Order: sequence, then C-alpha cells, then structure tokens
Amino acid sequence: MTPKKIVVTGLGATSPLGGNVTDTWSALLAGKSGIRTLEQEWVAKYDLPVTIAGQAKVPAADVLTRIETKRLDPGAQFALIAAREAWADAGSPDIDPERIAVDYATGIGGIWTLMDAWDVLRDRGPRRVLPMTVPMLMPNAPAAAISMALSARGGARTVVSACASSTESIANGYAHLQAGLADIIIAGGTEAAIHPLPIASFAAMQALSRRNHEPELASRPYDLNRDGFVLGEGAGAIVLETEEHALARGARIYAELAGGSVTSDSFHITAPDPEGAGASRAMIAALAQAGASLTEVNHINAHATSTPVGDIAEYHAMRRVFGDHLNSIAVSATKGATGHLLGGTGALEAIFTILALHHRIAPPTINLDNQDPEIPLDVVTAPRDLGAGQLLALSNSFGFGGHNAVAAFRSI
Repeated sequence: MTPKKIVVTGLGATSPLGGNVTDTWSALLAGKSGIRTLEQEWVAKYDLPVTIAGQAKVPAADVLTRIETKRLDPGAQFALIAAREAWADAGSPDIDPERIAVDYATGIGGIWTLMDAWDVLRDRGPRRVLPMTVPMLMPNAPAAAISMALSARGGARTVVSACASSTESIANGYAHLQAGLADIIIAGGTEAAIHPLPIASFAAMQALSRRNHEPELASRPYDLNRDGFVLGEGAGAIVLETEEHALARGARIYAELAGGSVTSDSFHITAPDPEGAGASRAMIAALAQAGASLTEVNHINAHATSTPVGDIAEYHAMRRVFGDHLNSIAVSATKGATGHLLGGTGALEAIFTILALHHRIAPPTINLDNQDPEIPLDVVTAPRDLGAGQLLALSNSFGFGGHNAVAAFRSI
C-alpha cells in the first residue's frame, strides 16, 4: 500500500516564551530567554537548591474560565490552551467527531493535584479530599480534556515516556492516520511540574543547573560551562491530517510530517547510552519512513538539554548517523530559551521545527559562549536562512528510561 502524505494544518502552544505560537516563535527568533527566578513562597520554605525555572509566560488562569481552572490540573490546563489554538489555527474543521482523534502526552502527569491532595489528606483528613482528585491527576487527563473540548470521539490516547513523550505521540499520530483510524488527529504534549518535589529530586541527581544568580543564562546547550537543564512548563499541539483530506477542505498546510520513530536504549534508567546507539536508530528509522536519504537533512532541532553527559551522547548519535554530512546540518538547541518542558518538550520543539521549514529560517541557540570542543556541530546562534528548495528536518527527543523518539518533517 502506498503511504499517505501526512501534513500539519494547525499549531498551538503556551510556553515560557509566550502564551501562543506567534509570541513564542517571535521571542525565540529574538533570542529571548523564558527562564526566571521563582518567587513562590515554597522556594524558601523548602530551602530548594535551585530557584529558577521556565514558567509559562501567560498563566493559564488568564486564558481559561474559572471552572476550567478549578477542575483541571495545570498540565491539562496548558494542554487545553494549546489544543484550542491549534484547532482554531486549522480552521476549526467541521467533520464527523468520530473521525477526530487525540494522541496527547505527558511525562509526569498531575503532580500538583497529587501533592496538594496529599497535603489535604495529611492535614485535614480524608473527608476534605476533593472528589475530582483522581480525574485531575491521572496522566490521560489532558487527552481527555482535549477530546471533550473538541468533540473528538475517534479515540484519546496517552503516551507517558518521560521527555520523549510528545514526540512519540506525534509518531503515533502519523501511524494512526496511515492506518485510517481517523481523518484528523490532535497530537502533542504538556507538562506542569515546576513543583518543589520534582525540583528537589532533579537537583538531588545533579541534573539541574544551579546558576541561580543568572537565570536567563542558565540553560546553555553545548556550552563548555553548562551545568544542567532548567525545568520548564507549557504545552504544544499540532493538527495532523492526510494531504488529501486537508486539500479537500481547503486547509492551509505548514509542512509534511514525513515520518516518526520510537526506539529504546535498554541501557540505564536515567543516563543515555554514551554511544548513542538507540538514538541513532531512531533517527535512521524516521528517515527511512520518510523515504529520505541522510544527505537530504538540512536542519535538526536537537534534544540538547544542557546537561554535560546528554549533549555529548546526542552528538555521538548524530555523528553515527550522518558522518561528515553532519557538518552541513544547521542544528538548533532551543531549550536554551525555553528550558526543558519534559513531556511537553517534543511538541514545542516539533512546532519550532515546522515553523523553521515553513518560514525557511532556523531559530537560534542562545547562551553558547564557548562551544564544547567535544561537540563540533554547526550550531545556529542567530536566525539563519535555510535557503530555497525542499527542506528536511528532524526533531529529536530522548527520555529517562532510554526512550527515544524522532519526528521527520519536510517543507511543502
């Protein structure tokens, strides 16, 4: 059977850089940082060693109704905001609800709901625990909220695979459209884990940057002085459909989702395979699904978390795949601006990759003052014209547990 051409017709996001796609993209191109000092009282209360994060630029409560805010965990709130924007951007398609599906992810789930409920149980007893606690904390709550808001009755699936989650959901969306399970899919992911417990835990494993005195400079992918990632929050959503379906309804097309793949390292629960074998297989598989050669790749939005070990491991994976052609690929590491959105990061970076192809401009990597000589990549440090002709780009995501997911996008 000839593969169908899957295209992107809608984008939505809320991030540390902006409350929508336009503002987020503009801030990214301008080289701005979304990392700020945390001002919540719990930072001092728990004497947290890390006091910076990439909080959402626009609070969800400023966008949603009071009832929506009350009944949804922050992660589901972000998801609903992103999905509604993406759906409107796609023209709010008027199709059979049973042919609309959701493939939406999270890495951690409703941790704010869970921990707040535990505080209530411990301090005030079981009768004071809210009856909506479980529906709010469950990892599939964002997918369910999107499904109900958009009347998507063709299935609401949830991937939970750490920081690879939302890229895996995008890959699943590709597969489900190829299989004819839906006509339109809303894919992506969300995270709202800027909470004292994850911060304390990530800090205990020496994963977070402690550049508390310079928050905007803390996330430094590929820089020799990088010291860890910065936790971020937000969500991204993309609307996917077959080209045939999109053209029939007169939809605007941003780019083609040419392929998506998932592999696993089977190496370590937190550390990546230092040789990048699993990550490289994911890139190769995504390109194979796209029917593309290695030399067709012009741009990569790298996972590049700003950790000493992770950045090098991904470089080894890319070199393993592309060899000398890697020197000709424009690499962007956008977590320098956004921080790391965990389960939402792949969706946001897929949007950056799509827009890079759509506008033919690679976004910059900020805070790269002294590039690590062990990572000799062509890193984009100012907005760069990607040129004419057909473009092919990869968006990489890798997560704890050895989860690897890669999406391949092609310009239209």
